[in-house]
Formats: sequence, structure tokens, C-alpha cells
Amino acid sequence: MKTAIIALFLAAIASPALAAGSHAGGHSEAMAVGEPGEKARATQTISVSMKETDDGQMIFTPSDFKVSKGQTIVFAIKNVGELDHEFVLDQEDKIMEHKAMMEKFPEMEHDDPNAVRLAPGESGEIIWKFTNDGTFKVACLVPGHYASGMHGSVTVATK
Repeated sequence: MKTAIIALFLAAIASPALAAGSHAGGHSEAMAVGEPGEKARATQTISVSMKETDDGQMIFTPSDFKVSKGQTIVFAIKNVGELDHEFVLDQEDKIMEHKAMMEKFPEMEHDDPNAVRLAPGESGEIIWKFTNDGTFKVACLVPGHYASGMHGSVTVATK
């Protein structure tokens, strides 16, 4: 029953917070942050780790990125922490919408090219082509993680 309620809620409020139209990766509208990229066209791989610190913070290392407009990046992400974490790439308002949704439905699963959720010890990747200038966000939206510092920025500039 809980799954059915969540599904109905998601269908009712479907927003491009993670995917235009659904959480099944169907981006029918262009995202301001860019679009899924092709690995063969990637010009750079950025290794990112996700973890908790001894003082209670949760972090991405690195947390801030600078890329060029038109560049395709492979984010090679590894969860080296002891908790599940996610890496979501989007514009700030969409990140905040998704954060609010995750607070209501913390076990929500995603199948979006701009997001990956990893259990401790797991690795994954996001391959992304940055098509617009601007500053965008990366964040872990597992409840409490954003507030504990697990967010950063991607600055995209014309070469």
C-alpha cells in the first residue's frame, strides 16, 4: 500500500527535479545543467569520493568542480563511507525540490542519468555533457546529508 501511495504522489507532482516526467530516466525536456553524455566523447574523468567524517560531517571530495561548456565529463564516484550516499547533479532549485521530496520519501529510488545512489563500498559513474554556462549543484539528498555538508558546485564556463 505504501508503494502505491508513493507512486501516486510521484505521478501527481512529477517535476524535473531528477527527470522530466518520471523517475525512470525519461528526460523529455532539456535540463539547464546539460544532458547525458557518451563515454567515448568524454574529455575528462573526475574521481569523487563520498564519506562521513569523524566530526559528523558528510562530504564529497572534491566538492567543487570547474568544467567548460560543451565538455563531457565522467564522474567516477565511490562511496568510501559507512552509510548510503547519493550524487545528484542539477540546478539549485531542482536540487532543493528533490531534497524536499526525499525528506518525505527517504527510500525513493532513482533511475536518472544525473544521479547515482551507492551503498558503502560501491562505485558508480555519471557521464554528463555540460551544454550551458552557469553554476549548478551536486548534492546528496538522503535526508540529513545535505545539512551535514554533502553538497558542492559545478561551474560551467565558455572556454
